[in-house]
Amino acid sequence: MISPRLPFAIYGVAALFLPLMWKVVVDPQRTSSDPGASPQDNSPTPSSWGFALASLVLLQAVTNMIFFVMPTQLSFFFERAGYDSPVMTGSALGVLMLSGGCFALLYGRVQQAIGHVGIFALGYGAMATGFLLLAHASTPPVWFVAASAIGAGYALVSPGFVTLALGITPIRRRGMAGGILTASVFIGQFCSPLLSTPLIAAYGYEGLFQIVSSIVAVMSVAAVLKACAMRLQVWKGGTPSMEWRHAAKQVSAPRPNSGE
Repeated sequence: MISPRLPFAIYGVAALFLPLMWKVVVDPQRTSSDPGASPQDNSPTPSSWGFALASLVLLQAVTNMIFFVMPTQLSFFFERAGYDSPVMTGSALGVLMLSGGCFALLYGRVQQAIGHVGIFALGYGAMATGFLLLAHASTPPVWFVAASAIGAGYALVSPGFVTLALGITPIRRRGMAGGILTASVFIGQFCSPLLSTPLIAAYGYEGLFQIVSSIVAVMSVAAVLKACAMRLQVWKGGTPSMEWRHAAKQVSAPRPNSGE
């Protein structure tokens, strides 16, 4: 008999990579053309960065709360539908993770093509479609397609939170911002079953998936409206209050202080 604790041994695999990480991960030497310049001199500091960071933290928590409906409730959904084999749950979650991994590799190209607001619209749209399929479909192949869509959507939106947060936060506050973002991930995971279980008791699994799909669809539409507003503002000759693309460039390639 195989021990139920054996799957947790996968966490020990990380220890095999420690020697490699110790060798290749090196903190770069910080340089500045002006020795007297302070770190905040080189960082974009929008007047509303605190509010913007709080919005990103809340959005990431909600996103993880929604995504973790899958690993916490999918097995029970399959059991109620008559598929109580662990193979069914494992296969669906495997498809979800594989799809997410593949689309995560495409994040850079997609983001450059449609921008951060566009990638949020696309990612949340894919998640909404996946949950909608779970709410109305009754066959395993469609459930696998739904899991694939949810995994792809989550993989597309997740990297943007860190990129945007670091882009709008002053350099001296980026450690704090990263910690808060990480906390929001775990808070969303923790709250997911606490909120989904009462909804299942009241409306069933189909009702839960329908509600979640509606919420994520609203988030996708909000991203589309944000993109339209930004384009309209640019068209009128103004500057958006938060330029997502510019923020991302500041993180990926910070410019040295010109000393002017």
